[in-house]
Parts: sequence; C-alpha cells; structure tokens
Amino acid sequence: MEGDVADRATLPRLLQRNARDLGDRPAIREKDRGIWQSWTWREYHDHVRDFALGLAALGFQPGEKLSVIGDNRPRLYWAQVAAQALGGISAPVYQDSIAKELQYVWSHAEVAVIVAEDQEQVDKVVSLKDQLPAVRHVIYDDPRGMAQYRYDWLRSFAEVEELGRKFGREHPGYLEAAIDRGRPDDVAMIWYTSGTTGHPKGAMLTHGNLIETARMLTKVEDLRPEDDWLSYLPMGWAGDGFYSLVMGLL
Repeated sequence: MEGDVADRATLPRLLQRNARDLGDRPAIREKDRGIWQSWTWREYHDHVRDFALGLAALGFQPGEKLSVIGDNRPRLYWAQVAAQALGGISAPVYQDSIAKELQYVWSHAEVAVIVAEDQEQVDKVVSLKDQLPAVRHVIYDDPRGMAQYRYDWLRSFAEVEELGRKFGREHPGYLEAAIDRGRPDDVAMIWYTSGTTGHPKGAMLTHGNLIETARMLTKVEDLRPEDDWLSYLPMGWAGDGFYSLVMGLL
C-alpha cells in the first residue's frame, strides 16, 4: 500500500485502488448451482458503486447502519462496502439467529437497512418488522420465491443497483466525494458478541482497526496476492469479516 491510500486508508479506498490497479484480475468467485461464477476487481467496484448510489437514492445517511444476514454471498459483502462508502456502518448478523436474537441486535444497533440473502431470511424480517421502527428498507439478493411479496419497504438487490445507476447519472461525482470524506478513524463495522453472559454487546471497529489487524493477520498467515481464501465462516463473526472481506481488499 503506497502514498495517499496508505495514509488515509478506508475499505472503499482500497477497493478503488484495486479496481484501478488490478482491473480485470479475479477478485471473488462463487459456485452457483455447480458452476463457478467470477467477478473481476473492476466488476466488484462497479457493483459496490451502483449499490451505494442506490442506497443514497433511498436516503441512506452517514453514520447509519446496514445489516446483512445470510450465507457467504458476494452481494452481501458488496453491500457492506457500499454502506461504508457513504460513511455508513456495517452490522452483520448470524444467518441462523432466531427472531428474538435478531430483534435485539437490529434494535440496539438502530439498523436502517437490512440486506437479506433469500426468502428464508426475508421471512424473519417480515415477522419482526413492526418491532423494528428504525428499519426503512429491506433488500434481498436471491429472487426465488419472492414474486408474491408486496411491501413498499422491500426491493431486490438488482432494483437498488438500477436506482443507483440512475442516481449516478443525475449526481455525477457523488460517491467519489462521499468516499473522499471517509477517514481511517471512522467506525466501519459493528460485530455483536454471542450474548452467552447476557445481552450481546456490539464491538465497534474503525477502518484503521480493521486494516491494521488484517495486515498483521496477512503476515502471520504468510498470505500472498496469488492465494485464494475460502469464505465459510459465519458473516456475523469477526473472523469472516477480517479474512473474507478486509484481507481480500489489502
């Protein structure tokens, strides 16, 4: 990491750098129905850009929280960086959490946007929505089984990206300015403890915390740019955030 990016490093800035310097190199892969799908760093960046601008079109503000729930899917990682690009904070949760646990964490964190993997996870939100006054928007990744759902606060990931493309045409430079305002000491993520000794507690980590810890982990694990990492840890656990998200951006 060199120059200004190193001095003012945030996760969205690292993504900008990788899109510029690594462009067409593979950034992330997913096996979907037995077939490997791959996205380059430029495609990763473009999805984050469009989704971030879509969030902006929906009124997402700096300091607000976005939560993801589901298995390890590319769009759930992109959503987190998109929120951070706008000055927001990611608060991932465990995909197997029961409704009572989710209600506490989402209420305590005052989550404004939830990105859910699929119908199963959306159903959890639907059952809790009346108890989550801060949640304004719920966005789903997998459209299977969602055709009959009719809520004005529910939309697909693809719809939000389309909103973002329109918003970007109408507000050129909006996202770049938002990313430029970001600082290493801004809170980037909140991870909640398991709550075995009481209510779960939220641990707030800044961009600087995340990046420095990921650098040390990279050295300890002796990881190199050509190495691949298999994302299998729960997204609600800090270990996944460091290994699957932050270390991948370094």
